[in-house]
Amino acid sequence: MDIEKLIKENLGTIVDVRTYGEFMGGNVANSINIPLSEIPERIEELKALKAPLILCCVSGGRSGQAHHFLSQYGIECYNGGSWLNVNYYKSLSK
Repeated sequence: MDIEKLIKENLGTIVDVRTYGEFMGGNVANSINIPLSEIPERIEELKALKAPLILCCVSGGRSGQAHHFLSQYGIECYNGGSWLNVNYYKSLSK
């Protein structure tokens, strides 16, 4: 699936896995913040979100870890990489 298209067409949910402090320093409009360290204890919450999940962080490293973990639980998700890139695609949304 084309991540850029998913974001532009507002399909799914953008989940920022950075820390709360990083998230408060700037984030994608309408994204939710679930830090990487909290993902295991918030699996049910993540399963309840509108799929697919587009995961983002600073560079794509933490969102890549989150993608690997969540995929093992059968959650449809994609590594969106940097939140700045996701934010750019979001700014182009219809």
